[in-house]
Amino acid sequence: MEVELGQLATERAASAQVKAFGQRMVTDHSKANQQLLQIAAAKGMAAPREMMPEHRQLREKLAKLSGAEFDRMYMQHMVQDHKKDVSGFEKEAQKGADPALRSFAQETLPTLREHLSLAESLAGKKDGKKSD
Repeated sequence: MEVELGQLATERAASAQVKAFGQRMVTDHSKANQQLLQIAAAKGMAAPREMMPEHRQLREKLAKLSGAEFDRMYMQHMVQDHKKDVSGFEKEAQKGADPALRSFAQETLPTLREHLSLAESLAGKKDGKKSD
């Protein structure tokens, strides 16, 4: 989801910072997805082939927006999404039963924390709390 929404941000965002954030999501999450696919393949697990329905709905909603309205909605969602991601990865990094997944979570967590910090900063700017 982050990859597809990041691609959308590079096309629809008004702010150069939001476009850059979107590109970062494409780059970082594509790399993480590849690592996770390798872990899944090594364990004989199949990876999902498409986004979950709620993620598809969000993409469709955002695809109808552009400019500052897109920036605001996209960044709000990125804050919410990365809060959930960080929480889930913290649990997996500390208590995960599978060593490969626990290691993946430990390696990925700093990047997710950085994404959350950036998203919060940009969401604050878009809400008028900070100046550009």
